[in-house]
Amino acid sequence: MTQSSSQLLLLQFVQLTIQGIDAEKFLQGQLTCDVTKLGLSYQAAAIGNLKGRIEFGIWIKKQAEQHYDVVISADCADALKAHLNKYGAFSKFETSSPIAIYPCVLDDMPTFSHKDTHNTPEDAQAWMQCSIATGNYWIISETQGEFQPQELRLHQRGGMDYDKGCYLGQEVIARIYFKSAPKAFLHHVQGSGEIPAAGDKLGKIQVVNAVASSLAAQGFEALVVARPEHLSESDLKIIDLPAALQADVARPK
Repeated sequence: MTQSSSQLLLLQFVQLTIQGIDAEKFLQGQLTCDVTKLGLSYQAAAIGNLKGRIEFGIWIKKQAEQHYDVVISADCADALKAHLNKYGAFSKFETSSPIAIYPCVLDDMPTFSHKDTHNTPEDAQAWMQCSIATGNYWIISETQGEFQPQELRLHQRGGMDYDKGCYLGQEVIARIYFKSAPKAFLHHVQGSGEIPAAGDKLGKIQVVNAVASSLAAQGFEALVVARPEHLSESDLKIIDLPAALQADVARPK
């Protein structure tokens, strides 16, 4: 089995449904995004830990009043459900069992579908390549607790709200935003050699996700968290992310 084939086998997502009269209030105290602004399109968001790092990287949409659909990497689903049960023990909502959902590309954007027709290696490969090109990182069990949301430019994708009030990890995240800025942050790069695994270190550069290159016959493309000076000293080629993700990660002055 090639490493690329192995990646496709490991690329599995599930959806959990959270619904009940306390669903919105509970999620508002958990997620980095403003739950009251969610709609029918998937929004990248996160649940942080007390150190201000991403414990669960998710996509969420509001399906109906007090009804939210959450997509997460399948290997993190059990931990997420345990987390929801722990922190939501005194809130009135129910969490469904996870069901399969398939990564795909629609209208040139990475998304998810319940249709079996999208349960193909071609769809998974296209989703990974489109996700890396657009900064749509995905957190797996090996990278839980590794990255701070601002490092991954989540605030530039609408996945963080600095005015919504308290949530898990908010104190640390807000302190970084208002008093400093990450020195290392998300970049799209191209490299040669074998495809690195999520969480691998390439010297002082940490891999978030990687896939076989769509830009060259060999090598890989990756989303990495790195200081610009470390990238300039490496053999990696920097590729532009979308314009919204090219802005300075620091808070506008």
